[in-house]
Amino acid sequence: MTDIPELGLPQVRIAHPEHVTEVIQNIIKDGCDKLQVTADFDFTLTKFKANGTRCAGTHNVLEEGHVLPEFYKEEARALRDHYFPIETNPNLTIEEKIPIMVEWWTKAHDLFAKCDMKKDDVRVMVENSTAKLRDGCTWFFDQLHANEIPLLIFSAGIGDVIIEVIKHQATLHDNMKIVSNYLEYDAQGNMTGFQDDLIHVFNKNEGAIHDSDYFQNVEHRNNVILMGDSLGDLHMADGAIGVKNKLTIGFLNVKVEESLELYMKKYDIVIIEDETWNVANAILRKVLQNRTRESQ
Repeated sequence: MTDIPELGLPQVRIAHPEHVTEVIQNIIKDGCDKLQVTADFDFTLTKFKANGTRCAGTHNVLEEGHVLPEFYKEEARALRDHYFPIETNPNLTIEEKIPIMVEWWTKAHDLFAKCDMKKDDVRVMVENSTAKLRDGCTWFFDQLHANEIPLLIFSAGIGDVIIEVIKHQATLHDNMKIVSNYLEYDAQGNMTGFQDDLIHVFNKNEGAIHDSDYFQNVEHRNNVILMGDSLGDLHMADGAIGVKNKLTIGFLNVKVEESLELYMKKYDIVIIEDETWNVANAILRKVLQNRTRESQ
């Protein structure tokens, strides 16, 4: 394995260490100018638990606040209690899960649209929520920005909430592209529903980002680091052009015993029940150190 101690931690599992070593070494050698990063948001960039308590995803942020009515909170929790075990069931195929996930997201968004919410309410709910970026995320964001490495955040959550979480806990940099489900407002700032096509956890190989010129604009960056917590996240960079080296890092937050074998087959690196960004930061640090050596 490369001289990155974080890869040897007990919560880090790697099925094919020789392959991972080769990919990381190639990414380090090629440097910042050839690198692009793609990451999921909920429970990838953000913590799954803090101090033993479950943290909020972007949809959950809306349940925690005092802005939305009780009927929304009760029905949203009931939907999550029913559908989340299906999403994380390792015995179901992605194909079997897709129509069920569409059903969940559609019901959740229809429920949300019944609430009388203003644009400014999102910021207030985020500031009072339990959504937390993983330890070390701020350093990662800042270093990507300082070294002009593009970051695509691709989320089935709520884009407006993502923006406010990053603004509140880090810095929203101009090298970030956030693709998600965005709220729609009328001229008076009243929320009326959602914009564009639905993004759920298993259709990240479709939609606006793959039809846009994003990947064309970064096609000279043929090394990709992709990070997610769902098997559907593996398709977030399907539109990337001419990829030479691709490193995938998966965060396994729930059903570890049942899902570990499958995650190790699909992801290059699997991080188990860890709330930090230490592994990604360690790899990026090596890339940056190589740039420093070359400039000296």
